[in-house]
Amino acid sequence: MTAVMATKFDADDPVAALGIGDAPSFAPPSGWVKVHPLAGSINHHDLWSLRGVGLTAEQLPMVLGTDAAAKTESGERALIYPVIIESSSLELGASGVSLLSEKYPGTFADELWVPPMNLVPLPHEISDEEAGCLSTAWLTAYRMLTTQANLLPGQTVLIQGAGGGVSNAAITLAKALGARVWVTSRSPEKRLRAQQIGADSTFEPNVRLPDFADVVIETVGEATWAHSLKAVKTGGVIVVSGATSGSEPPADLRRVFRRQIRIQGSSMGTRAEMADLVELLIRTGARPVIAATYPRSAAREAFTKFVAGDFFGKIVLTAG
Repeated sequence: MTAVMATKFDADDPVAALGIGDAPSFAPPSGWVKVHPLAGSINHHDLWSLRGVGLTAEQLPMVLGTDAAAKTESGERALIYPVIIESSSLELGASGVSLLSEKYPGTFADELWVPPMNLVPLPHEISDEEAGCLSTAWLTAYRMLTTQANLLPGQTVLIQGAGGGVSNAAITLAKALGARVWVTSRSPEKRLRAQQIGADSTFEPNVRLPDFADVVIETVGEATWAHSLKAVKTGGVIVVSGATSGSEPPADLRRVFRRQIRIQGSSMGTRAEMADLVELLIRTGARPVIAATYPRSAAREAFTKFVAGDFFGKIVLTAG
């Protein structure tokens, strides 16, 4: 079985820790089913795995990948829900809950074993490559906007940063949900691309905005946190699912309690939310932006591009 794997750890050069070849044999738990991944996108989770975050040396080699559109043994297309639940809790981070490629082999392989409940029917209107972008970043963004923020049509959502997978998904999804969408980015090119995929207005980071936002989508962290607190309206919500620029900004608690700001953490989503996400895409025509597609055999080139960061959208690996 050909697979894209973490074969060692390298904090400074994660691509150097990448291996492409035959994966070790895997004895699936009872009741799991075999599927054949067709396409799946690279996420920062894959880079952290290559850097040694969340894995131990004893687990190597570990097949990477949390996203996948796949074909079942009977020939049906399915979207892979990547959260493996082996406890009574449904929350990622709880004991007994993991993502594919953390405890069990991931999706960047010819074969994948998952519980039957982790297969979500995939309508023909969504291509393999588009579906291969949905399981992680897009599911995360959908949960942030709906379950966690309860975003309503006509409300204003501020998305900090453009270019990242969750941010890009949030732009498209917030627009599909009927919101007014504002986006910040240091890059003029990425601000333009954000407008092309649905942003109503774009701004440089940390500038004064024309009005307050009902919802702020925060994945950047320290570099934008003070601005997020200033930008959200009294009684509004900041939903946090990442902190790429640092995770310990000044809390500014006085502003939080005086303006009754709700700060809501968020991580991944449920299988039901994934099914709802698919339904929204079918109903509205919204789709992921795909920056580049590579066969899994060219994964090293794809990961090199991902690490460089000079792209907008998702980088997809296919079975070809």
